[in-house]
Amino acid sequence: MRLTLLRHAKSDRGDPAAEDHDRPLAPRGRAAAPLVGAWLRERPPLPDRVLLSTARRARETWAALGLPGEAEPRPDLYLAEPEAILAAAPRDGCALLVGHNEGMRRAAEAFCAEPPDHPRFRRFPTGACLILQFDGPPRWRGGRVEAFTVPRDLA
Repeated sequence: MRLTLLRHAKSDRGDPAAEDHDRPLAPRGRAAAPLVGAWLRERPPLPDRVLLSTARRARETWAALGLPGEAEPRPDLYLAEPEAILAAAPRDGCALLVGHNEGMRRAAEAFCAEPPDHPRFRRFPTGACLILQFDGPPRWRGGRVEAFTVPRDLA
């Protein structure tokens, strides 16, 4: 099982009246997401299943990645904790989950057998992307890190 965890790209906090769920991507996020998509295309196989938060910024991140396929918006992934992320993760194949911090950061730490040696991994900033390989279904501390990046590395 290959599981990719992606925190949505940088969102726009400019409208204080906007509901959190409805915040769009910021210009920086719209520029960063295609870079992450290109990075993923260089690391096949591409996901055969994509699950994402229903939040606008997660849906816009998926669209801006430019990857083939359809995504399944999931209300249970909006601001999900690691337990919900693990429960939502497919049990086989190659999947991509797009979500939010703090849950995505904590899930990334919990799923890694050994965390990547990267200065930004513990922060899991917007646009952070972690590819894990599991022998069987995803589980706590069971994932081997294939790759990790943040948009700043790709600019």
